[in-house]
Amino acid sequence: QVQLVESGGGLVQAGGSLRLSCAASGRTFSTYAMGWFRQAPGKEREFVAAIRRIGGSTYYVDSVKGRFTISRDNAKNTLYLQMNSLKPEDTAVYYCAAARAILVVTSMYEYQYWGQGTQVTVSS
Repeated sequence: QVQLVESGGGLVQAGGSLRLSCAASGRTFSTYAMGWFRQAPGKEREFVAAIRRIGGSTYYVDSVKGRFTISRDNAKNTLYLQMNSLKPEDTAVYYCAAARAILVVTSMYEYQYWGQGTQVTVSS
């Protein structure tokens, strides 16, 4: 089992940047594929980015390609999401999630563990 705690959210102007972090408990972080999802008010939770458990393979939703970067530091049990060129439509609660998988996972239904979320608000 793994517990996840997100941080780094906040209020930023359009065009600005934020870096989200997700700290994982336990010694098994490197055995999980990881992902970021987001949920805006009145909308369903959507996939943002994912990374395989070891190595650099990543995957992004089209709307954030070229602006967001997902990475992980297995030695620090931490997942990151660097968000640049933020837009008002990026406003949402951002969640990190862990999946018992080797490769990149994009479906929320394949993730077993979730953090509590961190609010990102982008003003125009």
